[in-house]
Amino acid sequence: MTEITISAARAQLGDLVRRAAHGRETIALTDHGHVAALLVSPQVIEDLEDALAVADYQRRKAEGTLGPGIPMAEVRKRLGLEQK
Repeated sequence: MTEITISAARAQLGDLVRRAAHGRETIALTDHGHVAALLVSPQVIEDLEDALAVADYQRRKAEGTLGPGIPMAEVRKRLGLEQK
């Protein structure tokens, strides 16, 4: 993780955002020596949300608290994928 002060980041913001977005590099913006914010790729957040959803599913499955599923035919219908 790259750390840069907020004041130094002002002049480089475009470059820092591109580095985070395309290089999947995490940029830590610091204020008085403490990390105040992070620049990360949206893909990193999406991957974390997916991992969290899978972990939650696995936890509920292990606990036996999963609700009833949706039949495949209904899923296909909702997604407009009905076979004709």
